[in-house]
Amino acid sequence: MPRALQCPGFRALRLATGTALALALSFGLDFPIPVIAPVFAVYLLAARHQPLPLKAGVALALVVLLTSGSGLLLVPLLRHYAFAGVLLTGLMLFLAFRYGLRGGNNLVATFLAAGLTMISAAGTADLQLAATVVGALARGLLLAVLVSALAHRLFPEHASARAQPAARVLPEGQASAIALRAVLVVMPAYLLAMTDPASYMPIIMKSVSLGRQSCTTTARTAARDLIGSTLLGGVLATATWFALRLFVHLWMFFLWMMLVGLLVGRKLDGGSPTRYSPGFWLNSLVTMIILLGQSVQDTVAGKDVYTAFAVRMGLFLAVTAYACLMLLFFEQREARVDEARRKALRRS
Repeated sequence: MPRALQCPGFRALRLATGTALALALSFGLDFPIPVIAPVFAVYLLAARHQPLPLKAGVALALVVLLTSGSGLLLVPLLRHYAFAGVLLTGLMLFLAFRYGLRGGNNLVATFLAAGLTMISAAGTADLQLAATVVGALARGLLLAVLVSALAHRLFPEHASARAQPAARVLPEGQASAIALRAVLVVMPAYLLAMTDPASYMPIIMKSVSLGRQSCTTTARTAARDLIGSTLLGGVLATATWFALRLFVHLWMFFLWMMLVGLLVGRKLDGGSPTRYSPGFWLNSLVTMIILLGQSVQDTVAGKDVYTAFAVRMGLFLAVTAYACLMLLFFEQREARVDEARRKALRRS
């Protein structure tokens, strides 16, 4: 095989193996929110072609834990002064997204947004639930870092591979506008989750994923990228669920997840030609993990899996459609502002 073709293949294997291993271990070890580890593993393996040093990984987990733990400080404000608490949460989300758009670490920004919203929403219902979410985030992130390091050791980057391009730094005004748009994408799901955090925690994870994706998607491709990837994630989750029912075992769960990871990873890293963006495939895989993981947990809790899946999928599509409307609104607004600016320049 030519050397140029080895990198995408190895990257797909690395993504599939790391994600499947994180999924199997988090469910096998009975983590409180087992989908966190594989979702974080997907972000780590998709964003970095080189392994994250162990010290840096531990430091990342500590920074995210301490910073997202600030969500606990928002709980009294949200309970007694809800409006002010929601505004402060929105401001912190804005700063997190803007940090990533201004050249900061996008992984840190994503993890902070997830931790802040999940912890503060859980705390409005029960402080013990919030503490459980903090622990779940820390364990999930640490497991994702360890699994990512192992996947890189098993499938190292080829020596001839090109270095990853540096993160794009947006101008201050543009970064602020896009960060505000991402916050508006996340906030409705966050407000919904505050009414019943235990039931709507997956919606927060989905909305943070959409907020992250909305930073790189235009209104012209929003329906295809956002709604299309959500639907594909639902199809993948359904197909894997019925395949898993043929032989229910943790390691079959691992193998089916690895197969899906290979299929998506080939598209994500350019191993197989596609007209869809990497963000489309990344969001599809994250959606599939959340939906499938929650369905497995529903069976353990004795819930009606198919009703719960239908409700969850409906909410995912509603949140996604709202995200598309936000993108369209902001892009039309920017077009009107640019047109008014050009007219003013012509008059002068």
